Amino acid sequence: MRPDDSVVLIAWHANPFRGDKFEDAWRPAAAAAIDYGATYWALLRSKDDPLDFIQVAAFREKVDFERYWYSEEISEARAEAMGLFQVPVLPIWLRAVDAGELTPDVSEAAAE
Repeated sequence: MRPDDSVVLIAWHANPFRGDKFEDAWRPAAAAAIDYGATYWALLRSKDDPLDFIQVAAFREKVDFERYWYSEEISEARAEAMGLFQVPVLPIWLRAVDAGELTPDVSEAAAE
C-alpha cells in the first residue's frame, strides 16, 4: 500500500454457521481486486467473532474499485454468496496517509 492510495474497507458479517462457507466463497472474489487495478488486497477474519470479516483493498483510483465491485464477475460472486452474509454491505473509503512493512534482511534470509 502506498501513500495517497484510496483504501476501501468492507465489513462483512456472515450468517450463523456460515462463516467457513463465506470465507471459502469470498476469498477468490477478494483476490480478484488485483485484476481490476488494486495494488493490495486482504480478507481478514476476526479471532474474537469468526462471523466478522474485513475486506481491504488499495486502489490508485476509486473508479478502479467501481470497475471491480460492479463487474459481472464480482456481482455474480455476491449473488452466489447470498445467504452466507448479512446485508447491507457498505464500503468505507480511506486515504492511505502512510504505510510500512517489516521485511527480512536479504543476508538473514540467505543464511537460513
